[in-house]
Amino acid sequence: MAKKDKGEGFHSSAGLIRYYDAEEKSSIKIPPWFVVAMSVAVMIIVTVAHLTIKL
Repeated sequence: MAKKDKGEGFHSSAGLIRYYDAEEKSSIKIPPWFVVAMSVAVMIIVTVAHLTIKL
């Protein structure tokens, strides 16, 4: 049977947890709805451009 090491934790994710816990107060906050709205707007613009401009 394989030997289990009980003292080891998630060493690979420890840096990520520390990174995401230290958010700056001066950073730009973009709400999720804005990202979705901009994605839909870009899709509409590209589709209209593709239908109207024939190369």
